[in-house]
Amino acid sequence: MSKSTGRPRTSDTIRVFFDARFTRTTHHDGISRYGSCLLEALLNAVAGTDIEVTAIISDEDQLALLPKCRWVKLNSPTSAKEVVIAKKLNDLGADVVFSTMQVMGSTGRRYGLILTVHDLIYYSHPLPPADLPAAVRLLWRAYHLSFAPQRLLLGRADAIAAVSQTTKGLIADHRLSSKPVTVVSNAAEVAVAGSRSVNRHDARSLVYMGSFLPYKNVETLIGSLQHLPGWTLHIASRIHGRREAALRALIPDRAKVIFHRGVSDEEYAALLEGATALVTASQEEGFGLPVIEAMAQGVPVAISDIAIFHEIAGDAAVYFDPDDAGDVAAGIARLTDAKLWSELSAAGQKQATSFDWNSSAQALIGMIRQVHALRQ
Repeated sequence: MSKSTGRPRTSDTIRVFFDARFTRTTHHDGISRYGSCLLEALLNAVAGTDIEVTAIISDEDQLALLPKCRWVKLNSPTSAKEVVIAKKLNDLGADVVFSTMQVMGSTGRRYGLILTVHDLIYYSHPLPPADLPAAVRLLWRAYHLSFAPQRLLLGRADAIAAVSQTTKGLIADHRLSSKPVTVVSNAAEVAVAGSRSVNRHDARSLVYMGSFLPYKNVETLIGSLQHLPGWTLHIASRIHGRREAALRALIPDRAKVIFHRGVSDEEYAALLEGATALVTASQEEGFGLPVIEAMAQGVPVAISDIAIFHEIAGDAAVYFDPDDAGDVAAGIARLTDAKLWSELSAAGQKQATSFDWNSSAQALIGMIRQVHALRQ
């Protein structure tokens, strides 16, 4: 649809602006996918109601990865103009603004503000994403030296969205905010498939989908192949040449690792279809979308024994110590049992239904109405 413009406010319309400026332009990362899927579910949920939703973008190429909707183009979230974005949103008549991050400018705002916290990973793993500008990476490191800046940012909001119960618990544990926190959960983009007709317990094929930051711990996954002769690890996600070279140097003798350097949705589905398991040895996560998406397709998951994975996978997973390559291999090897493979395939599909975007959209609508009422 067309760009949004300011227009006279009607008393019975709640004008919501959805900050989608963290959307990628060619392919999704985790936050980009979260925002796109949540926005689509929100648009469907508010159709015919008194809530009007406008997406905020900073690059028109982002529209290719967003659902069709009303939109307005403002500055990049890393621009110096971010300090005056509240004035622009005031002029556009915003009643409530929802951001998929917690770093949105807010000085002088006259609207309700909901900020999102995905995780607290970068306090223990402070390496910033390499694609950020150098000045932003420097600020990133400084920001994560203590929880004080986080408390200041969250203190500006009227309410906070957390993508999981685990993240909500961490917000409370670290006393990051006294504002109400509601879980607006991540979910699988794909629908739960029909029951698997082919048992892949003997395929000896593993799939990894994710980034290559240190806490993702891909090195331990590769090291586990020393204990899994005859197995193949498919690394599906995009990877830079230097990082690939560093990981290749760790591949044990006679082990097989295939770097796909990025795959289409169809290619990824085909990899999962032929896999014994999706695997991740991540040491920390905010949610873990690849885990949910694999379970939705009836693919068992072998994953780290960490709190967030227990929240999203429950009893439908094999767990291992992510820092012990031998334990990783032992967990994976359990899935060569045909009965266990079949049980976890079915249990994973059932568990995946616990998280869906429609429920997340309803949770967000509840926040929007509550914040709007309090602002009134």
